[in-house]
Amino acid sequence: MSDNRSGGLFVGGLFVGAAIGAVTGLLLAPKTGQETRKLLKKSADALPELAEDLSTTVQLQADRLSESALRSWDETLFRLREALVAGIEASQRQRQQLEQPEPNKPPSVPQQDSSTV
Repeated sequence: MSDNRSGGLFVGGLFVGAAIGAVTGLLLAPKTGQETRKLLKKSADALPELAEDLSTTVQLQADRLSESALRSWDETLFRLREALVAGIEASQRQRQQLEQPEPNKPPSVPQQDSSTV
């Protein structure tokens, strides 16, 4: 029960504080109401243009990021291809070295199975 009462007091205090702030703001405002309304109208009229400018800026940034990502991807693929080619060439050289007989060693002669003689 005390929770409901404290919640109600908070909401009541919130409304009272908002009302006091609004009245104080109106009394201390450096411009008249008519000037303030003109300023608000100009600001509201400028919002669509501002939103369009912001949209254009965001689109340009997205395009730049996309181009940068594509360049980076292309560079990565190029390096990967080079590494694969180098790896294939190295494995072929190693295979050729393993398949060549040693120069001081006579070629091995296949032995016949003595059980078939």
